[in-house]
Amino acid sequence: MPEMMDSFNRTASFNRRALSFSSPRVHRRRWGPSPFLVFVGFLVFCFFIIIASGYINASPSSNQAFDGYSDSSSNGSVGVCDVFEGSWVQDDNYPLYNASECPFVEQGFNCLGNGRMDKDYLKWRWKPRNCDIPRFNVHNVLEHLRGKRVVFVGDSMSRTQWESLICFLMTGVEDKKDVYEVNGNQITKRIRFLGVRFSSFNFTVEFFRSVFLVQHGWVPKNVPRRVRSTLKLDKLDNNSREWVNSDILIFNTGQWWVPGKLFETGCYFQVGGSLKLGMSIPTAFKLALGTWASWIETTIDTNRTQVFFRTFEPSHWGNETHRHCNVTLHPMSDTKGGDKSIFSDTILEVVKHMTVPVTVLHVTSMSAFRSDAHVGTWSDGQPVSDCSHWCLPGVPDVWNEIVLSHMLTLHGLSR
Repeated sequence: MPEMMDSFNRTASFNRRALSFSSPRVHRRRWGPSPFLVFVGFLVFCFFIIIASGYINASPSSNQAFDGYSDSSSNGSVGVCDVFEGSWVQDDNYPLYNASECPFVEQGFNCLGNGRMDKDYLKWRWKPRNCDIPRFNVHNVLEHLRGKRVVFVGDSMSRTQWESLICFLMTGVEDKKDVYEVNGNQITKRIRFLGVRFSSFNFTVEFFRSVFLVQHGWVPKNVPRRVRSTLKLDKLDNNSREWVNSDILIFNTGQWWVPGKLFETGCYFQVGGSLKLGMSIPTAFKLALGTWASWIETTIDTNRTQVFFRTFEPSHWGNETHRHCNVTLHPMSDTKGGDKSIFSDTILEVVKHMTVPVTVLHVTSMSAFRSDAHVGTWSDGQPVSDCSHWCLPGVPDVWNEIVLSHMLTLHGLSR
């Protein structure tokens, strides 16, 4: 891969006050300052402009809509590379691991092990427009994670990314028995907590199931019969106390914010003691993210913890009933609108106004091309096909490559 500079250029997205210089009113006189004084005054003026500009540019970003690399071109010029703008290219160096050799891949995501015959879907690398995401020395990553705690919070898509990271890291561990689930649990969607410990390096990679991020509670008193449960939009999930004191904290939500998972099951929204029967899903989603953002700002020590929020991951169902799933042989050349998501837009908007640094992993567009990479019919005996979840190895590996690249370059470490 082409060489790229190690600095990860963090783009500030917060509102800044414009620094304006108005022209003072000048009183003309017959005499004027000497050329020397004019020159000195000019130098002083330039000095203050430089100081002011430096203050603005050096001020820590309170949020990040995306991250990019500084890419040095052949003519020596430096430009910013947005890692989320690019295309998929074939690369025989992929996949990063063998799912059948990783005990932490959920069987339903191991498409090759479940009978998928074509292997082309394993051979695609994400290529940003103006740079490359580098391949990592897994031993360097393991050493950097020594003594740390990596936490994923979200739905099954988050669990897939969690599994992907563990499998990649295990390729650098000699004795696989040194890697184990801390409670001896099998990997399943029914467990709210899963934690894998790399004992040789004294770190854990954990997953907390929280599909809405906010509390899902029982029905309050004196409500219409159709209301069976509520989402308390102003209260973060009960297991949120377990998310603190982590070194890397990665969130996602979105897949469950649909009528089929909410209204059609009798679940409605609640704020305080008030039931919000007429509230739309987008409005509720934004309120929930506001609750999450306030919790991050008041609870998480961002001097220690790197916080990420991954945007919505598009599915590729053939129709709105989610009954027809046509997994293609290759990535699509056009996203067909799959790169747009009101959930992703809301995430970007909420993070934009936060007062602490949060990095948005804007994966919606890059994932929208990968109609070839879904589980489809290659699951673990499920009667219906699946065009929401991803095969492993696959698309979630790239999400982790971006996280790791950000992590290592932020700390000035080699890959």
